[in-house]
Amino acid sequence: MGFDRLNDSCFMTTVCNKYFLIEWIITGSINTGRRYHTASVLANGVVLVAGGDNGAILNSAELYDSSTGQWATTGSMSTIRRYHTASVLTNESVLVAGGGNGGVSLQNAELYDSSTGQWAITGSMNIARRFHTASVLTNGIVLVAGGDNSIVSDSAELYDPSTGQWTITGSMNAARRLHAASVLTNGLVLVVGGDNGNVLNSAELYDPSTGQWTITGSMNTSRRLHTASVLTNGLVLVVGGDNDNVLNSAELYDPSTGEWTITGSMNTSRRLHTASVLINGLVLVAGGDNGNALNSAELYDPSTGQWTNTDSMNITRSAHTASLLPGGTVLVAGGDNGNVLNSAELYQP
Repeated sequence: MGFDRLNDSCFMTTVCNKYFLIEWIITGSINTGRRYHTASVLANGVVLVAGGDNGAILNSAELYDSSTGQWATTGSMSTIRRYHTASVLTNESVLVAGGGNGGVSLQNAELYDSSTGQWAITGSMNIARRFHTASVLTNGIVLVAGGDNSIVSDSAELYDPSTGQWTITGSMNAARRLHAASVLTNGLVLVVGGDNGNVLNSAELYDPSTGQWTITGSMNTSRRLHTASVLTNGLVLVVGGDNDNVLNSAELYDPSTGEWTITGSMNTSRRLHTASVLINGLVLVAGGDNGNALNSAELYDPSTGQWTNTDSMNITRSAHTASLLPGGTVLVAGGDNGNVLNSAELYQP
């Protein structure tokens, strides 16, 4: 936050009702409104948005250039999809995998080449899935876990960018979808929550060196449609979601003990929100819904374990994306508030 964003007409004025700091500003609109899409920050700082739906399921993709604040269409995927994952690989390609196409779960995958703006088919997963997670491991391989294909899956598989192929790895101890996955600072992957007919509080760890999963401490509250953020101190902050009721609770996972502790609750219950770890170490949670789409946003301070409200977005939205840009601003794009949105806005810490 800085004085360069003060209203010019109020600067150096002793009394002025217009003296304020603007934290959210509207930026260029996406060419196609969308929700349940993905957003990936490329090596050059451009953001790739792909897929989702706006009543019709989409294969279109577009790029946001933060230097101009504008979106440009880029090559379309070969397959329409929503509820998919997108992973930025170490070779700077973007791997999109699975998702849903109507009532059908997908097992195909494709790669976006930012140098050409085109997509190419790569190896298909062994199992079709949507509502899964994808995590880029420290060795550059991608771990996909869970999801559903008419039944909820405990399966996991690995994508090797050097071969373009998938191999089955160890299965999770619990089948789950709508969960969250985090790559820890020790290289293990923490998978937490979700549902398999029941909303889960269980958590487990994937060890890339063995290809196996081990159960770790369970959360205090079962939840799905939550977020999980790796903090700068290595702890994992899990926030919100639902378990029949929409939640405002939050808890912290300590990889050194494998245990969870309750931390401060958000001011607003929410699911289908976004959570972004800012360059100052605070966590920005924005939007979501609790029966109605929200425009509220709040900040979590790991040093105090407390939340404070920050400025609200200009537009209510859930099922949107949030991307941390190289300069430290956060781009929020698309989503739903009863209408599918093409608007985008920037949070300036």
